[in-house]
Amino acid sequence: MPYSQHNISFTLRICSVVRIGASQLHHIFTVNCGIHRLIDIQYLLETRKAKINMWNQTLQFEFIILGFPELAQDQFSLFALFCTIYLLTLLENVLLILTISLNRHLHKPMYFFLGNLSILEIIYVSMIMPQLFSNLLFSKRTITLGGCITQLCFIISLASSEFFLLTAMAYDRYLAICHPLHYTLRMNHRVCMVLSIGSWLGGFLFTFPSVIMISNLQFCSKNTIRHFFCDISPLLTLSCTDTSSIELLDFVAALVVLMPSLLVTVISYVCIFRTVARIPSRKGKHKAFSTCVSHLVVVCMFYASTIFMYARPKAIQSFELNKLVSILYTVVTPFLNPIIYSLRNREVRETWSKALYRSTIFLARSQGERLKLWQH
Repeated sequence: MPYSQHNISFTLRICSVVRIGASQLHHIFTVNCGIHRLIDIQYLLETRKAKINMWNQTLQFEFIILGFPELAQDQFSLFALFCTIYLLTLLENVLLILTISLNRHLHKPMYFFLGNLSILEIIYVSMIMPQLFSNLLFSKRTITLGGCITQLCFIISLASSEFFLLTAMAYDRYLAICHPLHYTLRMNHRVCMVLSIGSWLGGFLFTFPSVIMISNLQFCSKNTIRHFFCDISPLLTLSCTDTSSIELLDFVAALVVLMPSLLVTVISYVCIFRTVARIPSRKGKHKAFSTCVSHLVVVCMFYASTIFMYARPKAIQSFELNKLVSILYTVVTPFLNPIIYSLRNREVRETWSKALYRSTIFLARSQGERLKLWQH
């Protein structure tokens, strides 16, 4: 019997024995209910406080990230290599963003999406590299569960957002080549903003359920992550609870992100190839297809590596292969993307050439003025 019903029946029996008045009975009943209501509230608060404390202790659970133990003698060399790649990646993407922002001739949908992609790449590599540098240089290999879940959430969400951005760029190239007369009407500023915001939000929304389920996993004695960052496969391997439902959800979420993106991209390029094939002149074909080559190369690299990593029904057990493929899409791809887009893009190359030429003239004039002042 619940506490409240038990106390009501107990109070009525006492009152029937003592034969007290109705007003006294109401007073005793009110006081009794108030006391037990306070007890219930106190119990709820203590229970909630205990759950919060348990959750905080769970978040403070620490993992050890091994990194590259098989290359223990080359840790500093690896640090120098990855640090160089990281700095160059930041420099390339910042330079590309500034080039697009400052040159009004590049204020077009294709470059708008390219600027979004550069911002995403900067955030993406910055979520991985600092932890890797700390691991290689200072041998600080620990990370809390809260920090690990945060890193995992951003990595997966940004990777999903990149799929959507690449899909938007493929659709943009489809409209530009297959429907050039209606391009400015269909790909206006409003459509660009909707596609951009939808890509960023979609990446986080589709991966949020998987991250929540992973954060509720129980980890026992094993706490060694055989990787250089927090990824899904190592975390699922360390859990002492059943992870089959999370693996299935992760597989379904990957398919939901990959299949529509891949389908739209493939259909767009099939239409582009058919349109380019109808162009009579060889020069016209080369000019039309040259705007798509860089995007196609980036799509092939990114899709191949991430499909291998995440669109699989079981966690990968070969961690050496896992790390090798992870380096490809977390380090190499963000480093190569700005180079590929810049070298294959005539307008970006011309903008950089003009900027370099103006800088050279400015430095030469400054040096000449200094020489004249020194001679006088």
